[in-house]
Amino acid sequence: MILRNISLKKYNTFGLDYKARNLISVKSEKEAISVLEKRESLEGPLLVMGGGSNLLFINDYKGTIILPEMDEIEVVEQKKDHVVVSSGAGANWDGLVEWTVSKGYGGLENLSFIPGKVGAAPVQNIGAYGSEVKNTIERVRAISIEDCSIREFGKEECMFGYRDSIFKRELKRKYIITKVSFRLSARPVPITDYGSLKEEAEKLGPLSVRTIRKAVINIRRSKLPDPEITGNAGSFFKNPVVETSVAESIRMKYHDTPVYDDIPGYVKIGAGWLIDKCGWKGKRFGDAGVHDRQALVIVNHGNATGKEILDLSEAIKKSVIDKFGIELQREVEVIGSI
Repeated sequence: MILRNISLKKYNTFGLDYKARNLISVKSEKEAISVLEKRESLEGPLLVMGGGSNLLFINDYKGTIILPEMDEIEVVEQKKDHVVVSSGAGANWDGLVEWTVSKGYGGLENLSFIPGKVGAAPVQNIGAYGSEVKNTIERVRAISIEDCSIREFGKEECMFGYRDSIFKRELKRKYIITKVSFRLSARPVPITDYGSLKEEAEKLGPLSVRTIRKAVINIRRSKLPDPEITGNAGSFFKNPVVETSVAESIRMKYHDTPVYDDIPGYVKIGAGWLIDKCGWKGKRFGDAGVHDRQALVIVNHGNATGKEILDLSEAIKKSVIDKFGIELQREVEVIGSI
């Protein structure tokens, strides 16, 4: 069924009340292919959306939005040391993490409580607390928007990078992801060397996928706003990757500079720290503002427009360039024309 002139407020985590000309939910590959075969009858461009947790609309979408809603989760391979879990693209991401943790499978627990759908995970190569989803992805199944053919991408074909993949570059807007397969450990080895994660997890009992998941949730809840209450898209910017010498020069002035290893000769600097040092934490301009506990998060306090949020982000970027000579890159994708 096609919903026409539909409000997108409940479909994006910023809670922005723009409209889409058409919105179509598809519950199977067959339904998705049927829609694509008739796409010439649909007005405007196509946009495939998940949970809308990484999008910033700045005006009405004058085209058709497709929402994949395949949400089945199953074990498709089970060995002594590992399992392969397949999930439909429309499954809730944290629901999948909870499911794997309940089975004792390791690999996704550090990525707990990230909003969005499973299909968006490989596009963004989501990451948190020392882990990235690329470490577990085995295959990504997708439908070509151009010719409706089905293709399965192996891990190497996805060309994962830091918050990046082939689906954000060469294949952007060219495929509908329908299913993602994850290779998980049946004998988990906890990853706890990021920030205070180990300390928080040990407060909850012996280290396990369950205590790590709970610790991640506790930390995220203490630092990040709930999009059900305050509109936001989580981290608005990526942690910038800079030459080690650049980071060292900053640390000479600011000894608390958070630095994380990257490829040889380069490191990541915490974007939230850079923004905080520029004095943005807790600032509010109308209903667009910066979260008071995490400067990396831009929030909609109720009635901000997408343009107001975008303008705030651009002002933040300029201040970081002026103070540190570092240009921030958005994690959030802007949809619409200025």
